[in-house]
Amino acid sequence: MFTCKAVWNKLAPLAPLARASSTLCRQGGKRAAVFRHERRPPLVQQAHMSSGPTGGGGENAIYLVLVGAACLGGGVYVYRTVSGDKARYEERVTQISSRLGSPAAQPDAPVKTQPEAAASEPAPASTAAPVEPTPAVSEVPAHAPYLLIGGGTASFAAARSIRARDPGARVLIVTDEADLPYMRPPLSKELWFSDDPAVTETLRFKQWNGKERSIYFQPSSFYVSPMELESVENGGVAVLTGKKVVHMDVRGNKVKLSDGAEISYDKCLIATGGIPRNLQVIERASEEVAKRTTLFRKIEDFKALEKVSHELKSITIIGGGFLGSELACALGRRSADLGLEVVQMFPERGNMGKVLPEYLSNWTTEKVKKEGVKVLAEAVVKNVSYKDGQLEIKLKDGRAVKTDHIVAAVGLEPSVELAKSAGLEIDSDFGGFRVNAELQARSNIWVAGDAACFYDIKLGRRRVEHHDHAVVSGRLAGENMTGARKPYWHQSMFWSDLGPDVGYEAIGIVDSSLPTVGVFAKATAKDTPRAATEQSGTGIRSESETEAVAGPIAGPIAVGTAPAPPPQQKEDYGKGVIFYLRDKVVVGIVLWNVFNRMPIARKIIKDGEEHADLNEVAKLFNIHED
Repeated sequence: MFTCKAVWNKLAPLAPLARASSTLCRQGGKRAAVFRHERRPPLVQQAHMSSGPTGGGGENAIYLVLVGAACLGGGVYVYRTVSGDKARYEERVTQISSRLGSPAAQPDAPVKTQPEAAASEPAPASTAAPVEPTPAVSEVPAHAPYLLIGGGTASFAAARSIRARDPGARVLIVTDEADLPYMRPPLSKELWFSDDPAVTETLRFKQWNGKERSIYFQPSSFYVSPMELESVENGGVAVLTGKKVVHMDVRGNKVKLSDGAEISYDKCLIATGGIPRNLQVIERASEEVAKRTTLFRKIEDFKALEKVSHELKSITIIGGGFLGSELACALGRRSADLGLEVVQMFPERGNMGKVLPEYLSNWTTEKVKKEGVKVLAEAVVKNVSYKDGQLEIKLKDGRAVKTDHIVAAVGLEPSVELAKSAGLEIDSDFGGFRVNAELQARSNIWVAGDAACFYDIKLGRRRVEHHDHAVVSGRLAGENMTGARKPYWHQSMFWSDLGPDVGYEAIGIVDSSLPTVGVFAKATAKDTPRAATEQSGTGIRSESETEAVAGPIAGPIAVGTAPAPPPQQKEDYGKGVIFYLRDKVVVGIVLWNVFNRMPIARKIIKDGEEHADLNEVAKLFNIHED
């Protein structure tokens, strides 16, 4: 293009001369003069098709030569451009065909599998190219009116809530796990007490009440295919498994998946849950240590640990919280039959020392020991190494433990990787996405479950990591995504079972550093998790508890009347109620082997009143009834 422009600039002064003169052409040695308007202009020299002195016929010759050269150059440029574009187009088509698994990417495949068909019927082979990629392209819907990021309890609860309020809603759940939404509590509870040798495959278990169920919320038939979500009549819920959202464009209302696919949305829920924490000493250790360490969270973690418990001779659990204590009791119960040594270590003085008052924590530790577990309290890990075929755990006080496998149960880190790309705020105190009382992070973005740091209108800003909170917050987020605009007022509960005979339920802020008041009574045969599920009809107690409405408490609370019996002095805490106080107001309650009374506890916290005699408040839970 630059050559043509230069030629034009050079020849522009000759244009008047060319227009004024006639052209003489030589054909077969004869001259034929062609005159414009049939007359010969006087005093004008003839232009010859040869070079000559400047000012003569040579200038027209130069003009024609240069114009011809420009035309030739332009033709070459156009030819090369078209040829290059065609080559790039064919190369791009080949790449796309290869990525989608088209026959164009593997031309030899049809010949190897069906040589006769390929030779005799070439037409079907050519028509198969555009048909084959269709499922791969439509596997990821281009748009989802309701997009739920994360495939856990909060997402499933939100999906049900959205569909309840908007029956025609089209909901897409995107999860990086390979499984459909499932409940996590049985992974550390009931599944370990199953008699079915194929429990790792069936993932079905008997609840304490004897009824059997699956850990999956719904079978696969409940969901619609992601490919059909946009077209299915009356909408539905689709689950896109094995896909991770890696980028979020808040302004453009779209997300990007790990495979490069993009999905636009109208409203979005972030329910990414959390990632199990690990000890830094383990992270800094060798690869051999990492291979023999389990961070317990998902179905594959349960399968791996269950397999390890049958193959190895010793397992050490680091952590004294809910998960660590539950796994310790579960493995301890089968230790005698398997010839397995089970060790539990933690930095606190007793099991669940951060939650329970010291006297109850000590009692719980003795209970865990009776299950066949070797408990090491006040144990701070200094170093972990691998030598002579075993792991060696060295503690800061000089103690050392040799074991075959480690389970690190030291808490959860909220999964907030999307915060950076989405420009969402992370709470500096509690972690997680910072949201308002309606669980909103933006006008069309909500957060629920473990990853949400929400504002509790009664207890202030909080972040909760329990199954029931995932149910409650997911359900509320789903309602608000459909226009409810409700604040988070419902106090979610959590529970832990140390086998079928000892369990507790808790609500509110349960922190052993707070002042506590405990009221206990003698337990009966019906004061166990097993009996509780027989009465409620479900092994996941929160499913019944969270549906109950905290109505008004019948009658006023009497103050200063006959006192309740004092707690047992022989450390026989059969059943009871523990109140956690802040500024003399009850902010948390633990129901120890007291079940199906959570609406009462929820109402007490919601009222936020100061009580002069908590012994009288404890009577509301009927703990003194036989």
